[in-house]
Amino acid sequence: MGPHPAVAAIRLAVRRVLHDILTEHHTDTGEPTTEPLVLVACSGGADSMALASALAFESRKLPLRAGGITVDHGLQDGSAQRAAEVADRMTALGLDPVDSAAVTVGREGGPEAAARDARYAALDAAAEHHGATAVLLGHTRDDQAETVLLGLARGSGIRSLSGMAAVSGTTRRYRRPFLELDRQTVRKACVAQELAVWDDPHNADPAYTRSRLRHEGLPALEKALGKGVVEALARTAQLSRDDADALDSWAADADASVRDDAGRLECAKLFGLPPAVRRRVLRRAVIAEGAPAGSLFARHIEEVDRLITGWRGQGAINLPGRVEARRQGGRLVIRQG
Repeated sequence: MGPHPAVAAIRLAVRRVLHDILTEHHTDTGEPTTEPLVLVACSGGADSMALASALAFESRKLPLRAGGITVDHGLQDGSAQRAAEVADRMTALGLDPVDSAAVTVGREGGPEAAARDARYAALDAAAEHHGATAVLLGHTRDDQAETVLLGLARGSGIRSLSGMAAVSGTTRRYRRPFLELDRQTVRKACVAQELAVWDDPHNADPAYTRSRLRHEGLPALEKALGKGVVEALARTAQLSRDDADALDSWAADADASVRDDAGRLECAKLFGLPPAVRRRVLRRAVIAEGAPAGSLFARHIEEVDRLITGWRGQGAINLPGRVEARRQGGRLVIRQG
């Protein structure tokens, strides 16, 4: 008799990702005998515990090493003890090495964004320390749907609507095997394997935007529109990502064609580009001059765009990172002030 269907589903999802990692690793290193290390980021919740168990199971049959990392955000009483318990559970699954990292969460961008920034910094540090090829994250299709809705509410554009990528990070470090699985499936897998899980009370706290969306927003949408909203939003994410990738590629190619011999942006040539492409060119230029990408919003780029499409003699536009954009002699000048 085979494993429970939910267990089989999570193992298959992880197996596919591990095979991709091995193929890429051997292509990059040219050393098929080198065993890459794959870490799982585990909070102790159902999603990440299911992921940890699947990684531990599948790694035994493949030429790779599997470890884990848990992050203590220090935001709740007893968080250090819980982190130690999660580390012990990963060790019991057979993962090695296993780390527990304590972080200090700041305030910039709000509590959710600050916690996320601190967490990813800790994951990056652990991956660098151990020389890990990849870090697996337990985001599910439900998480993807929530991310799309949050992007829609912010009016952040098509890139925001594309949600989370299955592979992300500058070195393709982060992998999300469960983006096509729903939260219920991974929870069933934990029950079937009798895995102890911890339900973070923050996930049910209405003080957090994502929590309100999860427990109030999405159920209301499903009540009004019927079942299938989560699946439809996940499909929207993939379609949006394909479109955004194509537009980004177009903008990268167009960048050189709108500059003069000295490399300055020419307003007349920028004006001739489709708006979606032009704004991407502008965003690339602003970031290249030192504006932090995470602090650069659609409204900033719209203001710069008006220097091209609606210029009436207005002065410089101040942007994050002390960058300013102004129109001079038919050129768009972007520089750090």
